[in-house]
Amino acid sequence: MTMEMKDSGSVVLTAYHPHSPARIPGMDQSFVQDIPSSHSPSSRKSLPRCRRINRMLSNESAPPPAFSRSNSQASMDSTSMEDFWCEVESIKESSEDRSEEATLLEFKPADEGELEAEWLQDVGLSTLISGAEEEDGQALLSTLTRTQAAAVQKRYNTYTQTLRKKNKHTVRDVRDIFGTSDSSPTFETVPVSPVPSNGLQLPGQKPVWKSVSSNNCLDCGLDKGSPSVTEELSYEVSFSESIMVLPKTQEWPKTQRFKKEDSALPKFIVRKSRFGLTEVGDLSPEDMKKIRYLSLIELTAFYDALGVEMKRNRVERVRGRENGLFGVPLTILLENDQKKVPGIKVPLIFQKLLLKLEETGLETEGILRVPGSASRVKNLHQELEAKFYEDTFDWDQVRNNDAAGLLKMFIRELPSPLFTVEYLPAFITLVEKISKIKLQLQALHLLIMLLPEANRDTAKAFLQFLKKVVANEGKNKMNLWNVSMIVAPNLFIYKGKRANQQEMQAAATTAHIVRLLIRYQDILWTVPSFLISQVRKMNEAAMNNSKRQLMFDKGVRKLLRRKTMERERPERPESDIPEGVIRVYAPLHSKVSMAIQLNSQTKAKDILARFRCENSHGSSQKIRGQVQSLHEIGGNIGQHCLDPDAYMLDVYRANPQAEWVIKPKAS
Repeated sequence: MTMEMKDSGSVVLTAYHPHSPARIPGMDQSFVQDIPSSHSPSSRKSLPRCRRINRMLSNESAPPPAFSRSNSQASMDSTSMEDFWCEVESIKESSEDRSEEATLLEFKPADEGELEAEWLQDVGLSTLISGAEEEDGQALLSTLTRTQAAAVQKRYNTYTQTLRKKNKHTVRDVRDIFGTSDSSPTFETVPVSPVPSNGLQLPGQKPVWKSVSSNNCLDCGLDKGSPSVTEELSYEVSFSESIMVLPKTQEWPKTQRFKKEDSALPKFIVRKSRFGLTEVGDLSPEDMKKIRYLSLIELTAFYDALGVEMKRNRVERVRGRENGLFGVPLTILLENDQKKVPGIKVPLIFQKLLLKLEETGLETEGILRVPGSASRVKNLHQELEAKFYEDTFDWDQVRNNDAAGLLKMFIRELPSPLFTVEYLPAFITLVEKISKIKLQLQALHLLIMLLPEANRDTAKAFLQFLKKVVANEGKNKMNLWNVSMIVAPNLFIYKGKRANQQEMQAAATTAHIVRLLIRYQDILWTVPSFLISQVRKMNEAAMNNSKRQLMFDKGVRKLLRRKTMERERPERPESDIPEGVIRVYAPLHSKVSMAIQLNSQTKAKDILARFRCENSHGSSQKIRGQVQSLHEIGGNIGQHCLDPDAYMLDVYRANPQAEWVIKPKAS
């Protein structure tokens, strides 16, 4: 017997691969058969919601399931997952009350060749499919590390072999792309020696590490009960290159277990090198697009190095609503909001719900866990849809638990989940097979880099709120594991398909993912420096290709010849700036530019302080009140907001063609 639910109210964990076998290996079938009893109409009427779930997971209805001790389910006992299943039941009951049809994501089957073709397009290498010699694709290929190049070649081989079997069109041989002479080529790839945090490896230069303090490292540990030993994360070398070779005969452990205590999570630090650290919002959209390309290639290479299958959901997107608040795609919601508030990055309704909870709900006992009134939440939802943009909605009437219910409803009803579903099966697989938190965190870090901008900014605001909830555990009784269990179903469950045993099995895994997201969020929003180094190389390669193209243009060559003949004497440049001197522009200050002599100890914050001192009397009060940052613009980077602790001589040497501008940091 299988578990049956009404189609209108069924839920599904989207984070699990849809093509996995239906039966859970090692599961006691008597446990599976007893599951529906707790969902029958008679039991629904006779038992409270949470008690029904508890009974489903306890000895009252069936003996404990005899799992094969997978990391997903057997790692937690029934009581530790009680909040998760109560939340699942709450979601199901609230969905049954909704009369409107849900917007669904449909999972479409695909053969291996189609998946690899989509992968090549997703990483910016559609030129390998079309056969066109485009500069961007060539620039990207020229920056790949050894493991990254091997990952691309593996996917391209699979794609071409599938096409040949289907007798479609002629495809390019992989040896033509990578410049190799046999089927087991060696690659001309970038070196894997350490590179500075946000720059290129300079000849003969080694990364300079500094002693730990609050200013020169990113500390993501625990506030209490922390383990005494901390572990350092390095961004200098790609994650896939730093993995030690695994023996082919290695068997994955079958008894991995999660520990719900906060102290079970290690403490990580990321030390700043002389280039400082870079957050996702510090780079231009064009460079972040390249970061996403490289992150997917690196994630794939990372899985290949670990010997873990890179599973992926192939999703057929369905268009959601184009107006309103709930069930509207984030991009459309932001387009509508930006007409009212230009430059906004997080939807207004989402910001308002977070603000309401931060102002009055952080100390409410059981916030997020204790559900609000279903009827009140439904009425508030309808009233918000009608009055929010008219600014006539009365927020004082909203109780804290009802606001939490609206917040979770907003996340659940997004047409495309906040954490996009394509590569979540990959992370679930990794967590099930690899117990080391550091490796899980590195994979999750790359998945975060893959998020579209709207999803990333909204997820960041949400995780910052959850961190504040956990910080008030003493009053709201919500620790990290409690919050993770409540949030996981709302992030990874949505309406549209029948839940099955595999999705139930992934319950503990999804809660663990949320726990990592909350605990290590400061690390996850930092762009790994090896990716920035590769972006610089991509931009340099693209610039060199453009210069070569320009020189080969016949019309340009004729023009240059004529200008050379007409020139009587060489002209000196308008300004000769000595080596190690930069001109910094500050268009919003009274003194708009200044030449700065750099030395080995000059930091970005020193330049900012000098401008503040020089303009202390001439600048307006508004300018003095703004947080100004030094930006690196042009050269081998689009735009880069520099860390105040970045050593400017190192940044200058990595990008001598850049311009240096002081302006407010984009919020």
